[in-house]
Amino acid sequence: MVYESSYETGRKPFKPDLQRGKWEKPTDFIFACCGLALKLDIFVISYWLYFDMGLFGILPYYLYMALYMVPLLVIHSFMGQFSSSGFISAFRLSPFFKGMGYISIFLSVAALLFYAIFAIVPLIYIVHSLRPTMPWSCEAMAKMKNVSTMCNVNQSDADVINSLADNSSEVMVEYAAVHIPSVLFFKQHFQMNVTDMMIEETSITMSWTLAGLSIIIWGVIAGIFKYCSDAATFGKLLRYMILTTLGIMLLCLVRFLFLPGALDGLLHYVKPHRDGMVGGTFTMVIVVLQAFGSGWGSIMSLASFNDFKTNIMGYSWVIAFGQTLSYILFGMVSFILHHYFRSMSTHTYDLFVEANWVLYLSSASAMAEMEFANLWTILYYSMLLIASLVVIITQIFTVLTSLFDEFEMLRAQKERTTFIFIGLLAFFSLPFCTNHGFLAFSAVSVDSLVTYSVMHFMLIMAVLWIYGRERFQRDIEFMLGQPFASWKIFILRFIAPLFLFYSLLVGLWMAIMEHIYQSTPLMFISFILVILPILFIPGYGIYITYENTGTFYNRIRRACRPTDWYPVEMENRQQYEETLGNSDITHQLYEVTEEEVN
Repeated sequence: MVYESSYETGRKPFKPDLQRGKWEKPTDFIFACCGLALKLDIFVISYWLYFDMGLFGILPYYLYMALYMVPLLVIHSFMGQFSSSGFISAFRLSPFFKGMGYISIFLSVAALLFYAIFAIVPLIYIVHSLRPTMPWSCEAMAKMKNVSTMCNVNQSDADVINSLADNSSEVMVEYAAVHIPSVLFFKQHFQMNVTDMMIEETSITMSWTLAGLSIIIWGVIAGIFKYCSDAATFGKLLRYMILTTLGIMLLCLVRFLFLPGALDGLLHYVKPHRDGMVGGTFTMVIVVLQAFGSGWGSIMSLASFNDFKTNIMGYSWVIAFGQTLSYILFGMVSFILHHYFRSMSTHTYDLFVEANWVLYLSSASAMAEMEFANLWTILYYSMLLIASLVVIITQIFTVLTSLFDEFEMLRAQKERTTFIFIGLLAFFSLPFCTNHGFLAFSAVSVDSLVTYSVMHFMLIMAVLWIYGRERFQRDIEFMLGQPFASWKIFILRFIAPLFLFYSLLVGLWMAIMEHIYQSTPLMFISFILVILPILFIPGYGIYITYENTGTFYNRIRRACRPTDWYPVEMENRQQYEETLGNSDITHQLYEVTEEEVN
C-alpha cells in the first residue's frame, strides 16, 4: 500500500492556514454565492440570449439547474469545503490538474479589470443626479435643437406622416431615430458626436471622468478590505449588501409599474411565448455558466470557509433558486423599461434604445420625468452600484484567499499583498475607460463562456474519473454524514458533460459572431483569454509529470494521485484517518495500490 504525500513527490508540502477563519453564519455562504448572480454583464449581452423570452422562456433553466448546475455546484463546494482551501490548493485532489487553479487566477483578474465599468457607470449617474436639473432631463436637453430625442420629437408631425402613409402607397416615409437623452449624455464623456449610433465608430478616446471615478471605486474597494478582510466580517458585509440590493430593486420595480407601457411589458414577460420557450431551450444552457461567478472557482473558495459538516447538497439548491430570483427581478425591470420606450415610438419615429445597456444607460431617462426623479435615480443607480461592488469584492476575496492558501510566504503580508493587488487592478483597468475598451468587455464576456465550459469538463474528469467516483462518493459521504446516491454520480459523469459540450458549441458560435465586428487587437486579447488557458492546463500537468521519478506510466500515476488530501481540522482528520484505516497522520490519508483501477 502506498500513502502519497508531498514529501514523496518532491514537492513542497501543503501547510494549511489554521487562522483563516469561518463564516459568521452558515447562511453567509448562500448569500455570497447568490451574490455571484449579480454579475450583470449577462443582462448587457442578453440581446443574444435572454430578453425576448420572458418568464416561461427561462423554464429550461430549471431543467439545466437540476441536470448539471447543482451537480457542478456540489463538486465545487465539495473541493473547497473538504480541503478548507481556495481554488489552487484544492487541486491537491489531483495535482496534474492544478493548472486549473492558476488559470482561475488569470481569468478572475481579467474579469476584474473590465468589471469596474459596471460600478463606474452607476456612479456617474448618481453624481449628476445630485444636481437640481439632471443633464439628461427634457429641461436640460431643450437646448439641443439639432438632435431628435424623446423630449423634442414633434409628435404632431409624426401623426401627419403616419396618416399619409396609411392612406397612400405612393408616400415614402423616411426612417428617423429618436435618441434617448441619458444615452447621449453618457456618450458625451468620450467627446464624440452625440448623433453617432455606436461608440466604436469613433477613434480611441479616454474619458477622464470615467478614469477619475474609477480611482474612487477602487479606493472604496481598498477601504472595504481594510476593515472587512476576515471571513466573518466580510460575509456579514456581503449579507447586508445583497439584502440592500434586492430591497431597492423591489422598491424600484413597484415604482416602474406606474410607467407608461409598464403593464404591457410585465404582461409580455409573464405570458407564454412559443418562440421564447424554444429559444430558452437552446440558450439558457449558457446562462447556467454565469452561476459560478465572473472568474472561475469562486464557489470553491467561498465553500472553504464553511464548517466541515455543512450540508452543501441542500445549500446548492437554495443558491440555484436564489440566483434565479435575481435573474427574474432584473428581467422584469428590463422588460418594463423596453416597453416604456416602445410605447413612445411611432411608425415613423423609432426610439433608438441602447437595448443591451438598457439597465444602465437608457433607464435614467425613464426616471427623469418621474415625480422626485432625483431621488429615484439615486436609489436605482445605488442599487446597481452595490450589486457591482458585491461581484468585484467577492471575486477579489476569492482570489486573495486562494493565493494565501497556496503561498505560505504571503500570509505574513496579507494587508500589503491585498493593497498591491487592488492597486495593480486599478492601474490596468484604466484602458477600459476608453470608448473602445468600454465595448471590449462584451467580447471578453462571450469568450469566457468557451473557457468555462472546457474547465468544467476538466473538473469532472479530475474528480469523477481520475480521482474516481468511489473515492469521491466516500469522501462526500464522510463529510456530510449522509449517503450520496449513485444516480447522482451517474448524472455528473455522463449527463453533465453532454450539456457542457453543447454550451461549448454555443459559446464558440457566439464568440465567432461577436468577433466579426471587433478589431484585430481584441482578437489577440481573446486568444490570450481562451486558447492560452486551455493549453496551460495540460502544459502544467506535463510539468508535474516531468518532476516525478520512474517510468513514464508511474510518473503519470503519481501526478494524478491526490497529495496531502485530508480535512484540515485535527478532529476531522483523525476521523478520516480511522475511516481509511491509516494510523500515520504525517502522510496523505488516501490509500492507493499500484494494481487499483479507477
